[in-house]
Amino acid sequence: MKPKVFITRKLPKEIILQIESLCSIKMWQEEDVPVPYEVLEKEIKEVDGLFCLLTESIDRALMEKAKNLKVISNMAVGYNNIDIQAAEDLGITITNTPGVLTETTADLTFALLMSTARRLVEARDYLKNGEWQTWSPMQLTGQDVFGATIGIIGMGRIGASLAKRAKGFDMNILYYNRSQKLNLEKEFDMQYVELEYLMKQSDFVCVMTPYTKETENLITAKELKMMKETAILINTARGGIVNEADLYQALLKKQIWAAGLDVFEEEPLSLNHPLLSLNNVVALPHIGSASINTRLKMATLAAENLLAALNNQTPKHVVV
Repeated sequence: MKPKVFITRKLPKEIILQIESLCSIKMWQEEDVPVPYEVLEKEIKEVDGLFCLLTESIDRALMEKAKNLKVISNMAVGYNNIDIQAAEDLGITITNTPGVLTETTADLTFALLMSTARRLVEARDYLKNGEWQTWSPMQLTGQDVFGATIGIIGMGRIGASLAKRAKGFDMNILYYNRSQKLNLEKEFDMQYVELEYLMKQSDFVCVMTPYTKETENLITAKELKMMKETAILINTARGGIVNEADLYQALLKKQIWAAGLDVFEEEPLSLNHPLLSLNNVVALPHIGSASINTRLKMATLAAENLLAALNNQTPKHVVV
């Protein structure tokens, strides 16, 4: 008998066929609407495998309802949507999809940096709203990127790829990480520094670290006050690393120049969120890995992880 799998979001046909070749599947049929928790409660009871996204909260209570669950394959690098300790206690394998989205996320991070620095969204709206009546010397002026100092918090795969892009713009690169990366320092001519020094010296502070208990609220009012008035904060890592209430106040009071954000504490972001009221914020709907090729690679890898675990093999990327 084929193992049973529940897929929490409608996937491309080729990925469905890949899983269906070895499994009996049921799938939430909406592409843009997350599966309701009560549906997950029902479906998880009998399945051997679960294919999910970051939008699904997989907590202990949910996992304890499962009678046969062997593996949860998360189509994401992060896995803070899953109670990892509960999975370990219950003997459920958790997998993720690192690596395949590295370059795409680094592209998006640098694009967000540039669009924030040069006020591209604001300038587009200025034109579309009919406000462009003349040219003036300081009209919509922003910050230079070439030759500026970038501070990267978190020097993993994506952080290193961001450093590669910064090097192409002749930027001075500082980084803060749990451990020093001597090989990368040599490759990109960058400097390992403490967080306080990075916050004070950087023209662009880019948050690239994973979300953990240690990094929750890593950037608060204290750190934001260290930044230059002309500095820009970019976060494409995870919401919760930057305290949004403190960031709003820093931007409102013009303690820092601007922020570019692809991730938030609660997603989807409420249209009433204070950050959306500010012209010096470029906010995106968590599209760091959103290229066609990358999303297909992520889905393929998540499917491979799922099938390997159900076939009593070791998946490529195991969290626990």
